Amino acid sequence: MAARAVAVRVVAWLLLGAAGLTQTLATNSTDAPFGAGIRAPCSEIILRQEVLKDGFHRDLLIKVKFGESIEDLQTCRLLVKHYIPTGLFVDPYELASLRERNITEAVMISENFNIEAPNYLSKESEVLIYARQDAQCIDCFQAFLPVHYRYHRPHSKDEETFIVVNNPHLLMYCDQEFPILRCWAQSQVAAPCALKSKEICQWNNMKYKSIYKNVTLQVPVGLTIHTSLVCSVTLLITILCSTLILVAVFKYGHFSL
Repeated sequence: MAARAVAVRVVAWLLLGAAGLTQTLATNSTDAPFGAGIRAPCSEIILRQEVLKDGFHRDLLIKVKFGESIEDLQTCRLLVKHYIPTGLFVDPYELASLRERNITEAVMISENFNIEAPNYLSKESEVLIYARQDAQCIDCFQAFLPVHYRYHRPHSKDEETFIVVNNPHLLMYCDQEFPILRCWAQSQVAAPCALKSKEICQWNNMKYKSIYKNVTLQVPVGLTIHTSLVCSVTLLITILCSTLILVAVFKYGHFSL
């Protein structure tokens, strides 16, 4: 009987100890700050692409926001790799002027590029834009690129056509490894380390969430039924202007044999 009483007492003490330990763990987990211990799932990178201005000459603005502070990623660089559709073109001479004025850091890498060709004789072009950190947002980057409409074929009925600008590839390169990069990196892409550098770096192709699926631009086009009228008026104006120039040359010009 004495042995049984001792055994019962021991079991009771064990049960009470287990209950106290469970309560302590629950209290500690409730009072612990968010993010302590096991790291929470990685947040998303948010990309916003929009087109500014009106008319045939537009500005493509790309903003990137990281879901968490990137104070530890100050040694990282962000590169936007964009494919410009055939309905648009980027002027390489304009890009050179903007780089000299330190407005944007973009360069074309497509060859045999013709800015005068219409959209149906053009090819998709590729542009690299080195994004800059936003001064008003510690975990934001932005990239700027001027784009222009190409001439399109006239339509038989519709007076407009549409250009779809797909979302770009987002690349990141860091001088040192960060565990958080594993959340976003998908693959590696070879690209110049900097705008004026010939050295090639292996950039991480980052996955992100876009606010807009794609950007669609509306372009006015001519109608085929106006072809005869436009050609006739153009020819008439050309003949008239040429005649006026010849009359002015013979009237006010000085000729010597």
